[in-house]
Amino acid sequence: MATRDPATDQLVNFRKSMKDSPGYITTKAGSPVGVKTAIQTVGKNGPALLQDVYFLDEISAFDRERIPERVVHAKGAGAFGYFEVTHDITQYSAAKVFETVGKRTPIAVRFSTVGGESGSADTVRDPRGFAVKFYTDDGNWDLVGNNTPIFFIRDPTLFPSFIHTQKRNPATHLKDPDMFWDFFTLRPETIHQLLFLFADHGIPDGYRHMNGYGSHTFKLVNAQGVSHWVKFHYKTNQGIKNLPAEKANELSATDPDYSIRDLYNAIAKGEFPSWTFYIQVMTMAQAETVKFNPFDLTKIWPHSEFPLIPVGKMVLDRNPKNYFAEVEQLAFSPANLVPGIEPSPDKMLQGRLFSYSDTHRHRLGANYLQIPVNCPYRVTVSNYQRDGPQTITSNQEGCPNYFPNSFSGPQECPRAQRLQPRYTVTGDIDRYDSGQTEDNFSQATVFYKTILDDAAKQRLIDNIVGHLKDAAAFIQERAIKIFTQVHPDFGNKVASGLAPYKKYHANL
Repeated sequence: MATRDPATDQLVNFRKSMKDSPGYITTKAGSPVGVKTAIQTVGKNGPALLQDVYFLDEISAFDRERIPERVVHAKGAGAFGYFEVTHDITQYSAAKVFETVGKRTPIAVRFSTVGGESGSADTVRDPRGFAVKFYTDDGNWDLVGNNTPIFFIRDPTLFPSFIHTQKRNPATHLKDPDMFWDFFTLRPETIHQLLFLFADHGIPDGYRHMNGYGSHTFKLVNAQGVSHWVKFHYKTNQGIKNLPAEKANELSATDPDYSIRDLYNAIAKGEFPSWTFYIQVMTMAQAETVKFNPFDLTKIWPHSEFPLIPVGKMVLDRNPKNYFAEVEQLAFSPANLVPGIEPSPDKMLQGRLFSYSDTHRHRLGANYLQIPVNCPYRVTVSNYQRDGPQTITSNQEGCPNYFPNSFSGPQECPRAQRLQPRYTVTGDIDRYDSGQTEDNFSQATVFYKTILDDAAKQRLIDNIVGHLKDAAAFIQERAIKIFTQVHPDFGNKVASGLAPYKKYHANL
C-alpha cells in the first residue's frame, strides 16, 4: 500500500474525529431531506417537477459555488497561528499588538502565486504573496506583502497593465512572451525585481522556506506621538530553499499543488513553521537626506544603514478546517491599519489602500468583513454603517445610525486621534512619471555583482534566456540594452545566450 500523508488521510482522520452520529441531510433552510439520490418526476421516466424544492435548493447552491476568482494571487494556501512579541519596540509604536513582551496575537496567513489562475501550478517562476492578518485588540491589522522586499513598479496606475502582461493574450488566450518582455523593457524600474524573479529566489521550495516582507514603507507612531518610517521583514526559521528550474518543471506536471500540500502536511505533523519578525527604522530626518527615495517600492533599504531590529515571531500551528470558508474567503487589505501604524506616501501603497477593499466588495460582497475569517472578532464592531446584502450580524440592533446623536451611540476615540499626529504636506499637483528620471539600476547592479556568486549569475542568465528567446527580436535587443546598464558582463552573456535564436527571429 502506498504511503499516505496527513493531506491524503484528511477524510480518514475526519471520520475518526466524529464522536456522534453524522445526523441527517438538510436543505439550506434546515429541512430534512428524505431521498437524496433522485429528483421528483411524473412517473418513473417522466418530466421533472418545479415543486421539487430539494433539487432546486441543491442545484441553485451548486450554480453559485464559485465566487469570482481573485484577479491576482488566485492560487494559494492558508494557515493560522499566532504572533508573539519577543522584543520591546514601544519606543517606535503604541500599537497594542506590540505593547508587551510575551503578548500573543492570533494571525491568519495566506501564501500565493501572483499571476496564475486558481488551477495553475505552485512551482511556476513567479513572486509569492505572503499576507498576514493580525486579529489585534484594536481590530484587524493586515500586512499584505510578498516574498521579496521590492516590486516591479512604483506607480499604481501601471498595476493593471503590469498584471495583464502576466495573464493571457486576449486574442490567443495564451501566455505571451512579447507582452511580458515588451512591458518590462519599456519600464526600466522593473529591472531590480526582474533579477529577483529570474534568480534562484524566483521559485521557492514551498511556502515554509521563504522570507516575507511588508515591502512598503509604513509609519509607526509611539505613545508620545513621535513617528518613524519602517519596513517589515519576516525571516523563515526553516532556512531558505529554492527549487532548481528542472525540478520545478517536473513538479508542475506531477504535483501542481506541491506547496499547498507541503504546508498542510508540515502543520498536520506538528512541524509548525515559524518566522522571525523584524523592522527596519528610519527617522523623519533621515528620510529627508537619504540618497534614495525611501518610499520607492522598487528599492530596498540597505541593512548596513538601517539594520534589522527583532520584534517577535510568527508561528503557524493550525490548518484551515475548510479551505473555501477560511482561505478562499480570507480577504486582506493594506487599509486595515490600527492605531500606532499608518501608511506612508509610497505611491503603490496609496493605490492599494483603495483597490484591495474594493475588489473584496466585488468578489465577496459589501459585508465581506462579517465573514467569520475576516471579522475583527477581538473587538466589538460599532459604527454608523448599516444594512447591505448578506448582513449576517445583529445589524447593531436599535443603536442610532447617525452621528452625532444624543442616544448612546458610539463616540470618537481620543487614543486613536492622538496616534494620528498632524503632519505637513507640500508640493505642486501633477502626474510625476519617474520611469526614466529615477535611478533604476544601481541597486540592481549591487544585487548582480555582490549577492549572486558566479554559479547563481549563470543560472539567472540561463533562466532569462530560456524565457526571452521566444520574444520578438527587437524586444530582445531592448532587453539586452537594459541588462547591459545593470552590468556589461550581464548584457553580453544574455546576448550570447540569445545568439542561437537570432536566425529564427530574423525570419519573423
